[in-house]
Amino acid sequence: MQTVQVNIVNISSNPLPAYTTAGSAGMDLRANLGEPLALQPFERNLIPTGLFIELPNGYEAQIRPRSGMALKQGITCLNSPGTVDSDYRGELKVILINLSNTVQVINHGDRIAQLIIAKTERAALIEVQQLNESQRGDGGFGHTGIE
Repeated sequence: MQTVQVNIVNISSNPLPAYTTAGSAGMDLRANLGEPLALQPFERNLIPTGLFIELPNGYEAQIRPRSGMALKQGITCLNSPGTVDSDYRGELKVILINLSNTVQVINHGDRIAQLIIAKTERAALIEVQQLNESQRGDGGFGHTGIE
C-alpha cells in the first residue's frame, strides 16, 4: 500500500485525523464548533473542521458520510462524496443534513465525516461522431431488472 504525504494545518483543539485500523480507507473528520449546533429535521448546515490540507498534484480528498451517524442519527453528508481538489487551500468543511424526524445535536469534537485520499487521472477528451457499440448499449437505471 502506497503512502502519500499530505501537509495539514490544524487550528482546532481536536486531534489530527487518523486511520483507526490497518484496513481503514478513511480518517474521521471532527466538528470544530464553539458551541453545540442543533440540526432541525431536514435542515442542512456547513460544519467547520479547523483543518487545512495541501494535497500533491494528482490527488484529491473525498469527504464522505459516516455510516454510524447515518444509521443511528439520520445524519449524512450532502454533495457526497465531496471533492477537495489538490489546489484548494481553504478550510475543510462538511455539509451535514439531518434526515431524521428529530433534532440532532452536533458537538465540538464529534466525528462527522470521513476523509479519503485518492489518486486522480486526467482525461483527454476526443470528440467523435459515434461511439463503439457495447453489449449494454444505453441501458441504465435498473436495466438489468430487480432479481
